[in-house]
Amino acid sequence: MRSFLLLMAAIGTVVPWLFFGRFVAASGLDPIAFLTQPFVNGAAGGFAADAMIAAATFLVWSFADARERAVRHWWVAIPATLLVGLSLSLPLYLLMREGRGVALARA
Repeated sequence: MRSFLLLMAAIGTVVPWLFFGRFVAASGLDPIAFLTQPFVNGAAGGFAADAMIAAATFLVWSFADARERAVRHWWVAIPATLLVGLSLSLPLYLLMREGRGVALARA
């Protein structure tokens, strides 16, 4: 499972940044366009809203879960989510969480 999560974290970093890179190449560093483009039509807006709701849910859950399971450095999920997205932060957090489980099993 750890190899799978590591692979998904890598893919989840590269793929979104390929799209972000194409956006920056076409539009430059335009924060207004970056924030409005995901809502250019209903389909895109639905995907964007879904991703934002899922990311917010994940951050709240991971905060509570990390406290309950004593997952150190869980906060790394926050910049991972904001700078890349849930495609990085979710497998990354699950890797950290699994690592904590392995440490508990060995104790």
